[in-house]
Amino acid sequence: MTVPSHPWASVIVPIKDERDNLAPLTEQLLKALGACDESRSAPFEILFIDDGSTDGSSDLLDRLAADHPQVRVFHFDRNYGQSSAFDAGFKRSTGDLVITIDGDLQNDPADIGTLLPYTKTFDLVCGWRTNRHDSLVRTLSSKIANAVRSAVTGDQVHDTGCSLKIFRRSVVDRLQLFNGMHRFFPALALMHGFTVTEVPVRHYARKHGQSKYGLGNRLFKSLYDLIAVRWMQQRVLRYKFKDK
Repeated sequence: MTVPSHPWASVIVPIKDERDNLAPLTEQLLKALGACDESRSAPFEILFIDDGSTDGSSDLLDRLAADHPQVRVFHFDRNYGQSSAFDAGFKRSTGDLVITIDGDLQNDPADIGTLLPYTKTFDLVCGWRTNRHDSLVRTLSSKIANAVRSAVTGDQVHDTGCSLKIFRRSVVDRLQLFNGMHRFFPALALMHGFTVTEVPVRHYARKHGQSKYGLGNRLFKSLYDLIAVRWMQQRVLRYKFKDK
């Protein structure tokens, strides 16, 4: 079954080896979006981007798509990384709002309803994990990277690493992503004149699978990418036409 076109929301979920999290995550997303959907005439869609999984996630995703008409699945031919997964999801989604969330169940899908009211005022609403439940290395590296990033880009966002975000369609249509740029969504949105806010959300310890991030690929890569983002901020084209 094909989901009717132009849903009110599209949820983008990058997946890399999250087999044991997929069924409960899908159930929670359907429940959370269904609760938000009651006051809307349009449907919603959930897009899983399989980023080269090798643990059986791919087959399970196909079964979930067969069971739920709201679910769509796209399989990469190998692992390309989270930026590519988000970019693919953005380009294949059709919702007026685009919601991103990790596939590890550390974000609570119910918090979509917490962020949603802020989309009436802001173009990008970011989740803020005020009470982290991660390893010391991951938490420390994220805090350092977030502090340096915020100081350099001026985005004033505490937790850009939280994947739970809601974008207006105009934002994702404007973004041009490169590898690693998913860490800078707020700065990129602000660079193009969009409005950004962050809202506290819940965070849970990982129960299944393993984290794909550590000190090397989270701290050092994100600091290196700051050079590119800062260059883009200084060179971005900003112009307006005169009113007649």
